Amino acid sequence: MSQPTADAPPALLDRPRPVPPAPETVRIEIWNLPNALTLFRIFLVPVLVVVLLTKFSNFLGLAIFLVAAITDFFDGYFARRLNKTTRLGALLDPIADKLLMSAAFISLVELGVARAWIVVIIIGREFAVSGLRAIAAQNGVTIAASPLGKTKTVAQVIAISLLIVGYELGEFRFTGELALWVVMLFAIVSGIDYFIKFSRAVLRPQS
Repeated sequence: MSQPTADAPPALLDRPRPVPPAPETVRIEIWNLPNALTLFRIFLVPVLVVVLLTKFSNFLGLAIFLVAAITDFFDGYFARRLNKTTRLGALLDPIADKLLMSAAFISLVELGVARAWIVVIIIGREFAVSGLRAIAAQNGVTIAASPLGKTKTVAQVIAISLLIVGYELGEFRFTGELALWVVMLFAIVSGIDYFIKFSRAVLRPQS
């Protein structure tokens, strides 16, 4: 029998150590339908960037973006419908969303059809909200997605689509720029909404 070391009290040594998830469990979670769709969305991100920045075909880039955006809806739908909600999916889904939107916006900045400072505000809001939700989760508080945040996501898809088409055709460029301003507005308002929820749930002193 091993003896306690001089640096660690026996009480600490007797505590059970957390057991990491078995590789078989992770493998099963990866290959269920919702998580497979999320991973497919992540895979499409570099493909989208290459197609847009090489100017191979912006219509192909639009198709890739829309397919990736649609998987964002269906992975959540199938996770609820098939009762396939997993911790891996909860981790990967927001990462996939932010990768897709950030990659699309940054590519559009590089193409000269999106204002860089607006994109910085939109992407910065994403990281700020993710940080607030992570801090809240560490304090045992879950901040659910707000209707404003969901509306912002829909507005992002529309704005990016219009900007891609506008770069190719020109007619929709003004409409795309206007949609980008709308996205920024929703990003700011929904970000403030998340901060208010965070302050009420975490920062307010407990009586």
